[in-house]
Parts: sequence; C-alpha cells; structure tokens
Amino acid sequence: MSILLTENAANQVRKFREENQVGDETFLRIGVAGGGCSGFNYTLAFDDTFDEAKDSSYEQHGVKVVVDKKSALYLDGTTVDWYHSLEKQGFTFENPNAVKTCGCGSSFSA
Repeated sequence: MSILLTENAANQVRKFREENQVGDETFLRIGVAGGGCSGFNYTLAFDDTFDEAKDSSYEQHGVKVVVDKKSALYLDGTTVDWYHSLEKQGFTFENPNAVKTCGCGSSFSA
C-alpha cells in the first residue's frame, strides 16, 4: 500500500460524499500533478474511471482509494490526514519522498 489514509481523513471523505450526494460507485483518487511552487501538486478528487493497467486500488477505513502508478512512485509511504484548527482546515500530506515543500503544504519536489 503506497498511501495511508487516516481514519480522520476517511471520516471527512465520507462526510463530503454524503453532504454532496456523491454516489457509492465513485472512489477517492489521490495523485500528483506538475505545478505549484515546488514542482508537484497533490491532487484529491472523486472519480469513477479505473484502468487496471494504470491504477492501483485499495480500501482504507471504508473508503475506496485509487492511485495511478506514476503518482504512486512519488507518494509511496505518504500519510493523508485531516487537519482542523481555528485558522484553517483541510487535508494534509506527510510525504517521506518530499525533498522540499512549499509553505502552504500543497506542493513538493522529490
């Protein structure tokens, strides 16, 4: 398993899915895309397209997670969590492969 989705993060995914009436046939796709101040941006989206040759799939805390195999190279060992404070809230990524991250935590270089 390349990515760990914490129980807290899974709860937020389920909450969002319920509040926005996202169907059970969709899954959470986690990946990386070029861009951001450090080179790569983390991506989170609901998706219903799965390619067995290009994607890996697993379930954590009742949430089906899909990662494309190219992103998995950069995300191996990453923990996705949910952060909540008075100032901000959102998903966080603890990526052991990141050599450098930006101040906002949404981009990295490997």
